[in-house]
Amino acid sequence: MDLIEQKPGRTRRRVASSSRTRSGKAPSSNRTVVKAGSTHSRRSEKRHEAYTRETEGLALSKSKSSGRRGSSLKAEGRSSTAIKANRRVSSRSKSASAKSRSGLKMHTEVPRKTAKNTRLERVPSLKPLRRAEPKSKNAEAIQTVKTTIPAGTERKVRILPLGGMREIGKNMTLYEYGDDLIIVDIGTTFPDEETPGVDMIIPDFTYLRAHAQNIRGVFLTHGHEDHIGAIAWFMQEFGCPVYGTALTLKLVENKLNDREHGGKKGSASDPRLHIVEPGDKVRAGHFDVEFIHVNHSIADACALAISTPAGLIVHSGDFKVDFTPVHGDPIDLNRFAELGNEGVLALVMESTNVERPGMTPSEKMVGDSFSEFFDDAKGRIFVATFSSNVFRLQQIISAAEKVGRKVCLLGYSMLKVFEAADSLGYIDYQADTLIEAWDAERYPDDKIVFIITGTQGEPMSALSRMAFAEHRQVNIKAGDMVLLSSSAIPGNEKSIYKVINELFKRGAQVVYEKLADIHVSGHAYRGELSLLFNLIHPQYFIPAHGEYRHLYKNAEMAESQGLSPDHIFLLNNGDVLELSHEEGHIIDYVEESAGVLIDGSGIGDVDAIVLKERRMLADDGIVTCFIAVNGKRNELAAEPEIEALGFIYATDSQRVEDACRKRIRQFAGKVQKQNKNVGQSLRQNQLREEIRNELFQLTKRRPMVIISVIEV
Repeated sequence: MDLIEQKPGRTRRRVASSSRTRSGKAPSSNRTVVKAGSTHSRRSEKRHEAYTRETEGLALSKSKSSGRRGSSLKAEGRSSTAIKANRRVSSRSKSASAKSRSGLKMHTEVPRKTAKNTRLERVPSLKPLRRAEPKSKNAEAIQTVKTTIPAGTERKVRILPLGGMREIGKNMTLYEYGDDLIIVDIGTTFPDEETPGVDMIIPDFTYLRAHAQNIRGVFLTHGHEDHIGAIAWFMQEFGCPVYGTALTLKLVENKLNDREHGGKKGSASDPRLHIVEPGDKVRAGHFDVEFIHVNHSIADACALAISTPAGLIVHSGDFKVDFTPVHGDPIDLNRFAELGNEGVLALVMESTNVERPGMTPSEKMVGDSFSEFFDDAKGRIFVATFSSNVFRLQQIISAAEKVGRKVCLLGYSMLKVFEAADSLGYIDYQADTLIEAWDAERYPDDKIVFIITGTQGEPMSALSRMAFAEHRQVNIKAGDMVLLSSSAIPGNEKSIYKVINELFKRGAQVVYEKLADIHVSGHAYRGELSLLFNLIHPQYFIPAHGEYRHLYKNAEMAESQGLSPDHIFLLNNGDVLELSHEEGHIIDYVEESAGVLIDGSGIGDVDAIVLKERRMLADDGIVTCFIAVNGKRNELAAEPEIEALGFIYATDSQRVEDACRKRIRQFAGKVQKQNKNVGQSLRQNQLREEIRNELFQLTKRRPMVIISVIEV
């Protein structure tokens, strides 16, 4: 039976105000919560700067008190972040190598191929390090699965990322000790211009299939798509337990219902789903996994403290430091400090906003901005935001109620997340505030607010369809105010500005992040990353959740705080990192780590050839030649029919079609003179290449050519 240890006195809860615990009670003496600062007002920059200096000073003070000294920044003004190789090197040889290099040091670099492409990457090496014995927070944790360690076995833990390294999204990390394996997050990512026609990309489960008998559980940090998006595909294959907080598992349950019941609610919850709360600890084989409360742009986000016989690993998940959250408690910095004092073997920490200095503004700042805009608006108000940001939904609803406006939710994902959060009591609103879309026309323009999806310019989102007058129920008109309460995900800027331009054309007043403070990030800035790093002061550091530049800058941050560059790893998806109290190095590489493409109902059936053909179609179009052959007379039966799509303008089509027909007649005549079968010869690649060359001479483009031969 799967059992979870909980902190004394905890109950399942409704989110309360930030000054109280989620059970509605004041924090107990055995669980102190750090609270400081005040709401970041966008009109009070001096207070925000003081807040930033105070928290950054705390990080600096912690760094000095740890007694560690980092390498100075010397050559070219850059940090000497080491990227270690995948074989052991003695401390003496690595020390000599380090003295001979400047700038970015590469110790015994070994070129390797990544799973995503064939570019050569370089991976790290590590020298021995003194062990810090971890202490269990609760010695009476009840186990789900227990295995024993053979006498004399060296205690080593392995970390294998199958997603989330050198990319944004598709987060999935495996932790292995002996024959025990646990999984942290199973997310998705969305396709780019290199994967046309693909719906999404999920992690590759090939390695897990080979080690299915060792999987002890899945631990989810929070409910965003890049962390739980692939859970339905995983649970179709594997029967292990899944642990997460209430909202996280509610969203997982919705995904399972969508996949198994077409969006209709299933008859019962999946018995593999186990709800936990911050402070709970789960025993899974040799792993003790503790959930730690953090702030993020979705409720119920947690970091994980993973205790192993080899040492303690902290997996940060996505987080920010918010001392004045909209609901619930501030991040549990006290617990991170306790873990740091106990001794942490490794820290796996997100890197998304490491390039941004200082501290992330509080979510409450956005609520103040909403109130100002709602007070001034004369017509309808449309607020586009990420559907998963429950705190943002709460602030929009509260601002609407203050000015006497009704609220209408539009967008499938928006409705699903709101339903999940509301069922858990995470959103407070008056009974008559929410209205249905079909009922919105009955209210005056100055008495209604629409909360909609479409912050990234998605073509099928509510905002995009409204902007282009394609929505079935509501469209944008002159006098409307549209607030885009979000930031642009890299790569989506063109789509977003296309929608914004269309909104302006329709006479709407459009407000977005560059014009006002209507969005704050849910990811920690550099100051917060530094703060958490210094509270934990790990022996090894693995930056995660970011593109290569993010990981690199996070590694520089760790070195600047005193960690030796030889103890920092910049991993690829698929690298197997082995750590112990004596040493750490990359011991292997899993080839099946690039991800699996989901295309319609197909899983993994889109390969490199298909993608190449799709890119060719997108770039140069297609030309199709329909040829009728008289089999008895071994000659063309009629003039070939030529059809071109996505290739040339209509004004040039006749010239191109005539050139193709001429080439086909010449080819058929030549084959006929050689007494060869005309039908078979036309089907071979020679004619196709001749037509492509002819088209290139005419247009300087090489479309895909398809030849269809019919014998009559």
